[in-house]
Amino acid sequence: MGKSRGLTVFVVLVYAFLFIPIIIITLTSFGTDSYVVFPPRGFTLRWYETVFQTESFMRTFKISMMVSIPATLLALALGIPGAYALSRYRFPGQKSLKNFFMSPKIIPGIVTGFVLFQFIVIRMGMSVYGGLLLGLAIVEIPYALRVIGASLEMVDYSMEEAAMSLGSSRVGSFFKIVLPNITSGIIAAFMLSFISAFNNVPVALFLSGPGISTLPITMMNYVEYNYDPTISALSVLLMLITIAIMFVVEKTLGINNV
Repeated sequence: MGKSRGLTVFVVLVYAFLFIPIIIITLTSFGTDSYVVFPPRGFTLRWYETVFQTESFMRTFKISMMVSIPATLLALALGIPGAYALSRYRFPGQKSLKNFFMSPKIIPGIVTGFVLFQFIVIRMGMSVYGGLLLGLAIVEIPYALRVIGASLEMVDYSMEEAAMSLGSSRVGSFFKIVLPNITSGIIAAFMLSFISAFNNVPVALFLSGPGISTLPITMMNYVEYNYDPTISALSVLLMLITIAIMFVVEKTLGINNV
């Protein structure tokens, strides 16, 4: 009984730690004061109107979408064959190679951003947009490897062997047998990678440049000079968009079965 009660208290504290900041942000977004105050006084939708009237928010939101989606697709294009190779083959140094692919998520983001800046911008001389896209794709590859790799582990290799014994090539068996069985994993990897790329600050901060910045960086700069609830309203809108996308994906593609 004592252990059960202690576990309940621990779970309640964890949920409180996760949801209380969200509740505070949501409530402050409707306050009438010109600065963030909790509990809020009054009720207004003024700050939501300000979000759509602020040109920098709208412009950088479009840029974030234009960068995050291609970066996620590139991460998946590299991560799917990589996850397949790591799952189906055994070779010397395999564990070290896995750790290498996971390094962008292990190393602090500010360090990763600086290294990518030195390599992509200084050494390669890529454009700001191209460098930002490539940098975000690199740091999102671990999501593709982890999630898709887990899905591949659940696909029985004997089905591929059966297909190849009936005359199908390895590539053909991958597209006909494996790919349909890991669709939910690919969708899950896409969502995780996209959300992470969209919200990334350390890498985007180093790789952004004149005329090209992302929404999270613009939000950070806004907070530096303004203390009104506009950021709270924008944060609520982003949360609602994320929840809506996840709900639609779960209901239509069965992501909950991953």
